Amino acid sequence: MRKNSVRKLTIAALLIAMGVIIPMIMPKIVIGPASFTLASHVPLFAAMFFSPQIAVAVALGTAFGFLLTAPFIIALRALSHVIFAIIGSLYLQKHPEIVNNNKKFQWYNVWIGLIHALAELIVVAIVLISGNQTQPDNMLLFIFGFIGVGGFIHSLIDYNIALFVMRALSKTFDIPVFAKAKEMKLKR
Repeated sequence: MRKNSVRKLTIAALLIAMGVIIPMIMPKIVIGPASFTLASHVPLFAAMFFSPQIAVAVALGTAFGFLLTAPFIIALRALSHVIFAIIGSLYLQKHPEIVNNNKKFQWYNVWIGLIHALAELIVVAIVLISGNQTQPDNMLLFIFGFIGVGGFIHSLIDYNIALFVMRALSKTFDIPVFAKAKEMKLKR
């Protein structure tokens, strides 16, 4: 039991570190409270393949990292990731076989992307409407275009990167969702 706890803690810590470092070194586009950093969500999406607990820890850890390294609104957007991290990781635990079916995984990715973009959109709208942030000229276009549509596309790209990386790593390391999917495939 203790070995498993240490392993989970280590995985969470490594993914949090990656989640904090990636936005510092990867190319990014920043337009007000909208920021798009290539692969910035990959550590959190990777955590979802391990467990809901690891996913929540990584979401909280990266949000704290953003609080130290980015504007407050971006840290709040990162904190909203707890929502899709819980939903997505619980779904993966119940339906691990979707990692072996690209069509099903992409539908799952679309739903997670919608939840992801909606949560961030709500956070940004609340902050902008409350007057705690300078409002862009065309706020509706900004919120729905950059945060909503842009966030959705960013989510889809990053989750596919995470799937690719985790699928490759699962051939060497024990990643619970992939291990369960393999077990299910062998039982058929």
